[in-house]
Amino acid sequence: MITDCAIEIDAPAHVVWEVYSDVARWPEWTASVTRLVALDDAELAVGGRFEIKQPRMPKLVWVVTEVRPGSGWSWEQRSPGGLTVARHDVVPLPDGRTQVRQRIDQRGPVGVAVGVLMHRMTKRYLDLEAAGLKARSEQFYRLDGPVS
Repeated sequence: MITDCAIEIDAPAHVVWEVYSDVARWPEWTASVTRLVALDDAELAVGGRFEIKQPRMPKLVWVVTEVRPGSGWSWEQRSPGGLTVARHDVVPLPDGRTQVRQRIDQRGPVGVAVGVLMHRMTKRYLDLEAAGLKARSEQFYRLDGPVS
């Protein structure tokens, strides 16, 4: 079961990456995450673990499986009968803006069933995350001003 979301942000990719990849601060700018704790290092690195609490969901531990500095990362959450892979992409646009793409892929018999049952909430959380990222990135960009 795949759920995805994309948004365009009026800020350059390096600003968006700085905000987005600082995952410990997500609860400051998105209503879709109430608590996020780095269980290892706070930096995104392959093997790094992050405990995330979202409204109406149990705490889940996500493990970073891929980091593409400045352009994206993936992490996954495993449970009996299910695997959830979340991909985050930061794509520079020619006009100095940025597109962010998020994709949740729920696999396995339990993962797919949960994905179907929770599709609307998952989509809502992705949309909240995207809107919060857009607002935070654009705010930071306006505060710092355009980079020449």
